[in-house]
Order: sequence, then structure tokens, then C-alpha cells
Amino acid sequence: MWDYSEKVIEHYRNPRNVGKIDNADAVGEAGSLACGDTLKIYLKIDNGVVTDAKFQTFGCGSAVASSSILTEMVIGKTVEEVKKITNKDIADELGGLPPEKMHCSVMGYEALEDALKNYDNYTDLDDLRNEENKLKSGEQLVCTCFNVTENQIWDAIKSNGLKTVEEVTNYTKAGGACGKCKSVIKDMLDTYYKKEAEEQVLTPAQKVIKINNIIEKQISPELVKDGGDITLVDIDGNKVMVKLRGKCSGCKNSHLTLKAFVERTLKDAVDKNIEVVEV
Repeated sequence: MWDYSEKVIEHYRNPRNVGKIDNADAVGEAGSLACGDTLKIYLKIDNGVVTDAKFQTFGCGSAVASSSILTEMVIGKTVEEVKKITNKDIADELGGLPPEKMHCSVMGYEALEDALKNYDNYTDLDDLRNEENKLKSGEQLVCTCFNVTENQIWDAIKSNGLKTVEEVTNYTKAGGACGKCKSVIKDMLDTYYKKEAEEQVLTPAQKVIKINNIIEKQISPELVKDGGDITLVDIDGNKVMVKLRGKCSGCKNSHLTLKAFVERTLKDAVDKNIEVVEV
């Protein structure tokens, strides 16, 4: 049984702004009946401000609640402010969603994004939507069961810091049926985090600054609790020379020696190859 917040239950039982806006300035869609959830959102925009929003959805209680809260979030905001809303913002506004239902907040975000694209490039909504459908049809499908594209998965990984196939499934539904695409999703995750790790390689100067920062803000406060102290003497590559005094009985890793605690903290926060040397 999933644990829903009171706000989710309230918006499911009493959804706000259900319906359609005739002559809407922007209309966005996300999901599909084949996937089990679909959402259509209508926006009325006056002088760059959303003055009204309504939705039509077919889906579970989380989908209804996410759509309902989203309409409340956008009314009264400028288009530029609305563009900054993420699926995490939607879930947070609801007081959280179960991991298995995060895809409902993603659907709200995607429908809003679709509506704003239509508004920014407005000519004729029907013609524009037909053109967008042509573009979408050219995207590479990863999950054929739920029609989830490669771009949708990349976006979910980057926006939400997803690290496992299960998390990707919770946010996008990809891999939730036959499971044949799970290996592809795993490869995408590996590729993303390998690239991210390569991009985060620190220069020698950056490493020194980060080590100093970790010692001052994380390690030293723990030692001070027991009258201990740490002094950074020198840094030579991955060797960090320090002077240590006292103990650290209050440290989270108090089962470690003082030197081991310092080394473990620096390895986790800066570089797994760091070696701490007492001088």
C-alpha cells in the first residue's frame, strides 16, 4: 500500500480546475492511453501572465492530484516563471509522491512543457501539434511498451539525478512491462555517470580548495566536539599530510581510528585515491 500525503488525497478527492478552456492560448499534452495515463492542460495567458489553467486527465489518483496542483501552481505566474517549474516542484508541492508514482509528476511537467512550446512558437495549434508529432515519431524509442523515447529518459535522469533502472521506471514507466529495454536503460545510466565523472575531474588547485573546505566544515567540527583538532600541513597529489590531536567519539564513524575517519571522509567527498598521512 502506497503512503500518500494528505495533500495528494485532498487534490484527488477534490481536484481543482478540471475541464477545458475554449480558445486557450496554449494547450499541452503528455502520456497516452496506451501507457495508462494521459493529461491535457489548457492555459489562458494575458500579457505574459497565466490567468487561468484547466486540465483533463485519465489516470490514477496521483495523476489527478499532480494535474490539479499544477494548475494552482501556474495561475498568477508569468510565463518565464512557469517555465522554471520541474516535476520535482510538482511532487514537493504535493508533499511528496511514492517512488512508483513519480511518473505522474513527470507527466504534468511534460504537458506543461508542451503547452509552453506551443505558446512560444504559436501559429496554429493544430498545425504545430501535427508538426511536433512528426518530430516525435523520429525520436528513438527505448521502451516500446509505453512509448518512452531516449530523450525522455535522458531528461528524467538529468533532472532528477536518477541512478538505477528502477528509479527510471518509477519516473518514466520505461522497463515496467516486458523489461526488454532494461539493459538499454542501464547502459544509458552508465554512460551518463561515466561522462559526469569525467567532467568533474578536479584540477590540482580545485582539489586543494575542496580538501580545505571538507576539513574546515565537516571534519574539524566533529573533532572539536571531543576537544580534538586537525591541522592541514601539506598536499602532495593524493597524499594529504595532517596533524591530529584528540579523539572523535562523537563521529558518525566512531568505530574508525581518527586517521581512518579523516581519510574516509576525504575519500568520499573528494577522491577515492586520497591517502592521509600523519606528521
